Amino acid sequence: MDAKRALEEAGGNFDQARTLLRERGMAAAAKRADRETGQGTVESYLHGGGRIGALVELNCETDFVARTDAFKELARNIAMQVAAMNPLAIRPEDVPADSNGTPEQNALMTQSFIKDSSKTIQQLIQDVIATTGENVRVARIARFELGQQ
Repeated sequence: MDAKRALEEAGGNFDQARTLLRERGMAAAAKRADRETGQGTVESYLHGGGRIGALVELNCETDFVARTDAFKELARNIAMQVAAMNPLAIRPEDVPADSNGTPEQNALMTQSFIKDSSKTIQQLIQDVIATTGENVRVARIARFELGQQ
């Protein structure tokens, strides 16, 4: 129903309707940001023949959403991102001041998604929030590489 309404508002222009829906989804996500996220999953990803591994704790509000394919795929994609890009923190404000590069480059949420560089990890999460209607957040990340401390 929202898609039909957005298409009508955009005068039949699909691209403009998609933009409207995305903006509404971001606004809805902002409203949900304070909701408690007590459910979720811990996802692992191994890369390079087991030489690199990543763990991600992704939280949501209910176990119903935690079992959806969209949520599981998001967790898998974020774990893959952590393994590939080695973020130092989840958010830019948590990146150590003495790190190389900018906080945006070293923070998971502001990194470009490795499978689609037109989106950030934050945008991927907002898409799932818009789809599920629940708050979703990355609680913890860890990356391990053989021979590295």
